[in-house]
Amino acid sequence: MTLTIRVLIGLVAGFLLGLALAGSSSPAATMTLGILTPVGTIFINLIRMTVIPLVVSMLVASLGAMTTSGGLGRTGGRALVISVGLLAIAAIGSVLIAEPILARIQIDQSAALALRGPLTAASPSALVPSGTPTVATWFVDLVPQNVVKAAADGAMLPVILFAVMFGLALARVGDAKRDAVLRVVQGVAETMQRIVVWILALAPIGVFALAVPLASRLGLAAAGAVVAYVALVVALTVAAVALLLYPLGILAGRMSARAFALLCAPSQAIAFASRSSLAALPAMVESAERAGLPPRSSRVVLPLAVSVFHFGAAIAQTVGVVFLAHLYGVTLTPAQFASVVVAVVVASFAVPGIPGGSIIVMVPVLAAANLPIDGVGILLAVDTIPDMFRTTANVTGAMTLTAILPSPQD
Repeated sequence: MTLTIRVLIGLVAGFLLGLALAGSSSPAATMTLGILTPVGTIFINLIRMTVIPLVVSMLVASLGAMTTSGGLGRTGGRALVISVGLLAIAAIGSVLIAEPILARIQIDQSAALALRGPLTAASPSALVPSGTPTVATWFVDLVPQNVVKAAADGAMLPVILFAVMFGLALARVGDAKRDAVLRVVQGVAETMQRIVVWILALAPIGVFALAVPLASRLGLAAAGAVVAYVALVVALTVAAVALLLYPLGILAGRMSARAFALLCAPSQAIAFASRSSLAALPAMVESAERAGLPPRSSRVVLPLAVSVFHFGAAIAQTVGVVFLAHLYGVTLTPAQFASVVVAVVVASFAVPGIPGGSIIVMVPVLAAANLPIDGVGILLAVDTIPDMFRTTANVTGAMTLTAILPSPQD
């Protein structure tokens, strides 16, 4: 039985048990919730434990290695600008569309308040900022006086900014010293991905433990909200690929619609079935070379794009934040939405190459919105279908980027 099936079984079983316990004050119900709630918290804490070293190491390794392939130069800069632009458009568009749609889903706000648990025991507004920060304050807070303290305080945006600056600076260090640092950082990144795989093996238990108290507090509204989230992520992902990536690849890549569709189709099929962009890479290279793209683009730009450009993640993470904010009854301010967009764009470059990786790196995005990290478990439990479409969008984005960029020159 695959991990995906076991996670879904855990989710369904947790929802059924939670619905059975809803409204019950019996000793058995109280004891069950008292046991499962700490188990769910431990599972979330295990995920949170890996986030900072995982995100930082992957960002530094990806950005620091940008010049090690040789010949990227101006093409690498163009690729970065185009990638950031596409990710920002995807994130902003997802906010504008998801917010009014998810606002139509009715969830009992007293039940949503109960979801916050001990976080709001002292104050119901504990999750909501005491005031709307000014634009100047928002920018000042991005630059920490002490990056270690920022990491300890859970201020992820400043930590991500530091990692980006460190990676870009590392890319300009001499080859010998840069390679020595990269070996260490890449080793840390691979180690953290292995730890994440171990933690995900516990996902059926963790998801079950999270689903029971969720369903017991929200009842059937939780199931309806989750279904709406999955449908919205899939719809927005398909729309973004069809309305943004395909026209861009066809027009900027100077290809016919049929040629671009044939370029993407083999790798899209593999990505959809395997939920892994890396698994689709051989088919992507073969399609690019068969289409007559320059070898330096198919063998240099394409692998880098697959590794760091995750277009689908920007949509899924943004919709996930809006969904969890509505589920937990938290109203996000414009400044928080801006923080979410920035965090999504940057965090998408650090998505590990494993199924569900986009959800794991959502922790800094949720932190930027001041939302409970427990929401990661909810999204992870129902991520199978969104991940299939998200991975397909990631592959399509990499193929689009490769098609529209000029070949790196020696």
